[in-house]
Amino acid sequence: MSLGQRIRMIRKQQKRTLEDIATQCGFTKSLLSKIENGVSTPPISTLVKISESLGVKVSDLLEENQEARTFYAQASHVQDRDNWIKTEKGYSFYAFAAGRADKKMQPYYFVARKGEVKKHVFSHSGEEFVYVLEGTMKYQVGSVEYTLTAGDAVYFNSLEEHVLTPISDEVRYLGVFSEV
Repeated sequence: MSLGQRIRMIRKQQKRTLEDIATQCGFTKSLLSKIENGVSTPPISTLVKISESLGVKVSDLLEENQEARTFYAQASHVQDRDNWIKTEKGYSFYAFAAGRADKKMQPYYFVARKGEVKKHVFSHSGEEFVYVLEGTMKYQVGSVEYTLTAGDAVYFNSLEEHVLTPISDEVRYLGVFSEV
């Protein structure tokens, strides 16, 4: 089952309309319809808003058949681009442990490329930790802009507006989101 199909299924199980969820999330009914139909792949911040509106965790939207178990990610699985989600905002991500139930946090591996990332502001509930693996990017949190290179990290309240801008051709980073 795809991401959009899971969102639609959960929404319909709750007997809620597209308009209800879209309004609660602060975006259009058309955008939510595109997401549900697989026409648009939303960024994490949009998935957080949808999950909050549905009263579920982001991981519930990303993976069905979740289990409370140890999650092991083999490098070959992580490196296989078929296991990644490419967003319409110009970056891709791999959700570690998406199949693990009842997580307190969700780790992601992101790849953002200069010239492909569309400038947009993120804001969502929880806390966030970003650790740069390779490359250089500007990462603005609230009114403060940081230039992050390999080995640098930021930790912040995700409700603060945040924006990333790749400086090098490609930036690889780990993002860990708490699901409050």
